[in-house]
Amino acid sequence: MTALDSRANSAARGMLAGENGTMTKAYLEIRDLVKSYDGWQKAVRGISLDIQKGEFVSFLGPSGSGKTTTLMMVAGFEKPTAGSIRLGGREIAPVPPHQRNIGMVFQNYALFPHMTAAENVGFPLRMRKRPAAEIAKRARDALAMVGLADFAGRQPRELSGGQQQRVALARALVFEPDVLLLDEPLGALDKNLREHMQVEIKRIHRELGITTIYVTHDQTEAMTMSDRIAVFSQGAVEQFAPPLDVYLRPATRFVGGFVGDSNFLDVTRGTDGGLTAAGLGALDLPAPEGDRFHGLIRPEAIGVWRGGEAGEHCIVSFTVEALVNYGDSVLLIGGGHGLSLRARIPFVQATDIHEGNTLQLAWRRRDMHLIPA
Repeated sequence: MTALDSRANSAARGMLAGENGTMTKAYLEIRDLVKSYDGWQKAVRGISLDIQKGEFVSFLGPSGSGKTTTLMMVAGFEKPTAGSIRLGGREIAPVPPHQRNIGMVFQNYALFPHMTAAENVGFPLRMRKRPAAEIAKRARDALAMVGLADFAGRQPRELSGGQQQRVALARALVFEPDVLLLDEPLGALDKNLREHMQVEIKRIHRELGITTIYVTHDQTEAMTMSDRIAVFSQGAVEQFAPPLDVYLRPATRFVGGFVGDSNFLDVTRGTDGGLTAAGLGALDLPAPEGDRFHGLIRPEAIGVWRGGEAGEHCIVSFTVEALVNYGDSVLLIGGGHGLSLRARIPFVQATDIHEGNTLQLAWRRRDMHLIPA
């Protein structure tokens, strides 16, 4: 395990502090989880996470980062090479999937094409040999919860993609699971429907209070839906924190670059203990221990300098090389002082800015976040 793995896992491990400062034991505990398919390379490298009861956690990362493999080990569809998974204090790693009381929603819906929506939703209860009357009632209730009360008699081919995904969600919830797992469930939907389903999933989560793990590579989904985000890279968790902490205070350069748009400056500590940024000069900033840092500035923290007292601002001369219009804002791409920068400013401030213009950009020093290099 690398030093980075150790730092990230120690930050995610153990007891968590509640609102009143008391320590709260995790509901789902993942300890030193490893998965290797060939006995040599590791798809998951010693992951440790503590997830609280009722929490909505997203596993965020690029393809091949280990997030889905970790989810499948929690579900029981993959067997860990090493490590443990405890749910409510019970070790579940050796327990078969159907005995874990965990609901699963797949990206491809996985509905039975010959069954109606109600029959699909009631299937987990039939496998548990529940009475027919109970199955019918709970299936109706689950479909009503996802807004499909009038579609109970339709087969999957008669439903839209969004409706099929709702049926899959109702099926995962109908037997009252202890944990709900969702593996990129909205990836096949168009933008508007995906946003609508995000709202619906969060509404259901609030109503039921069910512990939820949501796998996605979409930063917006993770940022808007989660209580906490676990950012995966190369089989390890680089940061496990609330969305705003991940965005404003990323633990590693990878997190800062993967989540949101970013500018990075090389920052070094001199022999006098002061900090210097390439292209900017001396910085008056508190810094963690170390001699080299990545100075992160989000593009939206940079604005056009209209003059006045510099004060706590960093000011650079900037030549516009390209503009990207988003409607409500404009992304300026260019450079100055030997720096390559991206600045995202409100549209109303960019109406008189064109490619080739040279202007002054500025940001507050305290808006720069330092990441140990």
